[in-house]
Amino acid sequence: MQLAYRLATLADTPALEELIPLSARKLQLGFYTAEQIEGALGTVFGVDTQLIRDGTYFVATDTANADCIVGCGGWSKRKTLYGGDRGKTGPDPLRDPATEPAMIRAFFIHPDYARRGIGRHIMELSEAGSRAAGFSAIEIVATLPGETLYATFAYSAVERYDIPLPNSTTLPVVRMRKLPAPLVPNPA
Repeated sequence: MQLAYRLATLADTPALEELIPLSARKLQLGFYTAEQIEGALGTVFGVDTQLIRDGTYFVATDTANADCIVGCGGWSKRKTLYGGDRGKTGPDPLRDPATEPAMIRAFFIHPDYARRGIGRHIMELSEAGSRAAGFSAIEIVATLPGETLYATFAYSAVERYDIPLPNSTTLPVVRMRKLPAPLVPNPA
């Protein structure tokens, strides 16, 4: 397996629209019911092209398999907390890095490539990108299966709640936050 990581382009949208439902339907079972997963597809679990246009969304490709996209995820400097284009209802204004956290967004891995470090690497790219943009704090609205990954990156749960879905079910999620590391004075 040879993986490459790059920023997503709008041309990747069709491949992402195939990957996201496949990932959700396979890797979220056991945490959510099939009805919850289906209700979340398209609105909560979906492609957010604003992230792609902002240059904050990454894809992992398998270079040995015709550059097939096998993972995706990123960070956002926008107010939207989660969801794809079909879940948006209005403008998506920018966050203020001085007072608001960046948001980790939309991580999905192909089931055949799960637990191989793809999410971890995309997380590292996302955190580095948000720091370079001046954000000192980062949040995520994590799915239940994602909570463990984010905890390994020192994110702490700050709130649990349910997102209402179009099919009259709800999706339990966890808002998690990572604070900046404290500055250590130079003992000179």
